[in-house]
Amino acid sequence: MNQNPIRIQRYIALVSVILFLGKIWAYYITHSVAILTDALESTVNVVTGFIGLYSIILASRPRDTNHPYGHGKAQFISSAVEGALIFIAGLFIIYEAVARFIELRPIHRLDTGIWLVIGTGALNFVFGMYAVNNGKKNRSIIVESAGRHLLSDGYSTLGIAIGLAVVYFTGILWLDSVVALIFAIVIIVTGYKVLRRSIGGIMDEADEGLLKEVVQLLQQKRKPNWIDLHNLRVIQYGEVLHIDMHMTLPWYYRVVDAEKEIHLLEDMVREHFGNKVELFIHLDACMPYSCKLCALADCQVRREAFKEQLEWNLDNVWLDSKHGKPGTVL
Repeated sequence: MNQNPIRIQRYIALVSVILFLGKIWAYYITHSVAILTDALESTVNVVTGFIGLYSIILASRPRDTNHPYGHGKAQFISSAVEGALIFIAGLFIIYEAVARFIELRPIHRLDTGIWLVIGTGALNFVFGMYAVNNGKKNRSIIVESAGRHLLSDGYSTLGIAIGLAVVYFTGILWLDSVVALIFAIVIIVTGYKVLRRSIGGIMDEADEGLLKEVVQLLQQKRKPNWIDLHNLRVIQYGEVLHIDMHMTLPWYYRVVDAEKEIHLLEDMVREHFGNKVELFIHLDACMPYSCKLCALADCQVRREAFKEQLEWNLDNVWLDSKHGKPGTVL
């Protein structure tokens, strides 16, 4: 069962605080730089958890005169802050690990610290999976990004626990800094990926996976009188999916006939993606060169024999030109 994204993000913020306190306690009793690595990443989780909560509340607001496409882009700003903080935390960890490598310090009560780290890592992983699954179902990039960060944190925590176990059984203190350095690099890569995706969203970069899903749906459910589809654009702001397209219908359709086809298409898309969809459909009348692509069997004004129906795919639906037009590539 899907949960409200705002409620899930509240849970994420609360869990991040609990995990942070647990890791800080583990660092306090052990003085392990590897555990400090984990604690610093949890600091990022706390900050971004509350920023994400504010952003998701803002993104859920309906559109207004100042924001005609809604407030959904707030999610990308939140994710960008999260990615930048993760990246900075990774750099700080590298600095601290190198300093500890140069000047080794004793580690205390490492066995207790390992069990605390394992416990926080397990909670990270379980709640991260929960957040990712619900983020996908609700199409919430904030919840999904937070969940993936928790999963990443969980995996890195597991790796840190294994590294600490090696330190515990071998007594080689400098391995503590090596473990921290390895996972600092993992953290930096994670931050880069989150930041890259967020900037892409701010720049309205096409989501190829989402676009492919829309195109496949339209192709599978298309009607014979939906002659052509082009200039398709798909973008998601918050929970709202915006779809713009040009669709070609028979030229002799009355306005009421064309409106019926638009409603059929809208119902089809909303049945698949949910109610939070905005469609902007520009209708084009077919031209004589469209006849060879038109699969409508009972057309009484056909000028040219039907040749083949053009299959809609990622390579042709985004073009700003009617298919079949002289000079276009089919």
